[in-house]
Amino acid sequence: MLQVILTIAGLLGLVALSISVLFVLGMRAKSPLVQVPIIWLGKHQFNKIALRTAGTPATGTSIVRHRGRTSGRTFETPVGVLATDDGYLIALPYGLRSNWLRNVLANGGATLVHHGETVEVDAPELIPMATVETAFAPREQRMHRIFNVTDVLHLRRAASAEVAAAA
Repeated sequence: MLQVILTIAGLLGLVALSISVLFVLGMRAKSPLVQVPIIWLGKHQFNKIALRTAGTPATGTSIVRHRGRTSGRTFETPVGVLATDDGYLIALPYGLRSNWLRNVLANGGATLVHHGETVEVDAPELIPMATVETAFAPREQRMHRIFNVTDVLHLRRAASAEVAAAA
């Protein structure tokens, strides 16, 4: 009986390891077979949970509020954000595949809720990870290497927001 339990446990461990390896390889290769289901799960499950605390000072997750390219509807997407002197950096582990990213690029900006502060951002620019990698924490740099994150979205604080803040 114990041998059967150990055999089943070993097989389950092997399956879990195989799934983990396939996930990492699929993310590194930006494979639609891996990314499309993960994006779908994020949109329909994980994002709802993350949005409960995203954008607050207590969490490392911020919210990008963006307008749909065709629907014109407003959407909220939780993202990891790194504040910089002139704006914000968002690593793009899914490459250029995410709808929120395409919406922000098409609209030329969005609203960002970061550490309890709501900021208008514009001038979205895709930049190579290699040019800003050292701005990220070492743990994040390791994750970027593991998942082959090659692109970053740079958002600048909107000029109108800077003028209003200075007044």
